[in-house]
Amino acid sequence: MTPDTAQPATAADTPLWRDLAAIVGGAHVRQDTPSRTLHSQDIYARATETAALVVAPADTAQLAAVVAAARSHGHDCAPRGGGMSYTKGYLPTTPRTVTLDLSRMDKVLAVRADDMVVTVQAGCTWKTLYETLAPLGLRTPFWGPLSGLVSTVGGGISQGNAFFGAGHYGTGGESVVAMALVLADGRVMRTGALGTDGDSPFYRQYGPDLAGLFTGDCGAFAIKAEITLRLIPLPKHEAYASFSFKDSGGMFGAMADITRAGIACELCGFDPRLTRIRLKRASLSADLGALKSVVGKQSSLLGGLKEAAKIALAGRTFIDAGDFALHLVFEGRSAAGVAEDLAEARAIVARHQGQEVENTIPKVMRAQPFVALNSMVGPNGERWVPIHCLVSLSQAHRVFQAMEAEFAAMEPEFQEHGVENAYLFSAMSTNALLIEPTIYWPDALMELHHSAVEPGHLAKLPVNPPNAAAAAVVEKVRQRLLDLFLREGLAHFQVGRTYPYLPSRDGASVDLLRGVKAILDPGNAMNPGVLGL
Repeated sequence: MTPDTAQPATAADTPLWRDLAAIVGGAHVRQDTPSRTLHSQDIYARATETAALVVAPADTAQLAAVVAAARSHGHDCAPRGGGMSYTKGYLPTTPRTVTLDLSRMDKVLAVRADDMVVTVQAGCTWKTLYETLAPLGLRTPFWGPLSGLVSTVGGGISQGNAFFGAGHYGTGGESVVAMALVLADGRVMRTGALGTDGDSPFYRQYGPDLAGLFTGDCGAFAIKAEITLRLIPLPKHEAYASFSFKDSGGMFGAMADITRAGIACELCGFDPRLTRIRLKRASLSADLGALKSVVGKQSSLLGGLKEAAKIALAGRTFIDAGDFALHLVFEGRSAAGVAEDLAEARAIVARHQGQEVENTIPKVMRAQPFVALNSMVGPNGERWVPIHCLVSLSQAHRVFQAMEAEFAAMEPEFQEHGVENAYLFSAMSTNALLIEPTIYWPDALMELHHSAVEPGHLAKLPVNPPNAAAAAVVEKVRQRLLDLFLREGLAHFQVGRTYPYLPSRDGASVDLLRGVKAILDPGNAMNPGVLGL
């Protein structure tokens, strides 16, 4: 380790600060109020406690030394990647919490194309990973969430995530080969088959699947330092399609059949309210960056200009505001195979009375996958929060209708306080759908919004004052949905401290989880309270 030696003039000269500064350099141990405040909130919530310090290690050795030092001084540790959680997954729960800012651990460490694996530091963003691999003609099977501009690989594996590639390959955890993890006492643990040097992971299964224990653990058991993922050849051919439906039954029927068929690598659905909210934003046709990206994706300049012209002509009128919309991306090794998948999807949609419309949205999403995070604020400057569930294909429409009933029961309160809701739908491999209600309400933005959203975009939006009454309505409907999810036995990503995880597990599973926690973290210093542990 070669830590920086510069120290901020205002640093408190405490034994913990001195030890941490000796490891990472004084410039990377922050205790100013803005830094501590920013790292003590997520998209939805402010922590009741503020982090004591924010520490940014640069590599696995520094991370291990920081965790050991924090423990020796009686402090807890909470890891933070891109900060895009909305379930209190990394928020401090004690005033003695050291937040581990992994933004400096942002490197692609090794691309071993001969072995078809890539190893990254946990703070590497999905965008960085994708852009490193693409020129080599490679990609990970799952290759990032919509927030991949800032969301990290470590955060995605810790919390679970969806979107790019998920229709074929499931979530990011299903692409993991091996991990290097820092335990509560500072030891480094490695999973998987590791090669002759013990440091060249190449296969996940070797005896019990230890990697699986740490996917989705939200940092309860260990801190992810390095992650090795599978590689696949970058698909050579793509196709796109969009469809509209007059009712939810038709859209859910088509989604389920397309998911069962395993033909779409990405499936994205909007309800009419989300379409309406999107229409309040600037037109896709006015986004020159998006049009340029579409042009660049085509094999010829003429083809690219034709695609951009079609998008510009379609503008914002290609889907009726009252329709449900379904957007699909297909990919494969041959044009014929992709065309077959597209034809099968069209036949499925026709059976469910869907209508094909201009495929603007999937084209732009694929051409410009990792965009600025401006959509985390509503079109009128509103606060925004999602909540979600994973549901089986056979039950998805019924569960959606039950959610709609919960929202309908609160419609008078929504009307009184200016609260709106909408839905995003997606597919996970061939056996589950993700239903994500999103809620908008007029309220003051937090420091995280000002940090993550482009300043030029924020400057165009109205500024809302604090609105505790509307926020209380939002929390009330979230609790109603959480109760519904528990009754239905549904699953979730980024469990954090929001979803009722332990109450959904049988007694033997709870005993095992508590036992693992006790062995790996006997002092309960690793992100205490996450997963309900």
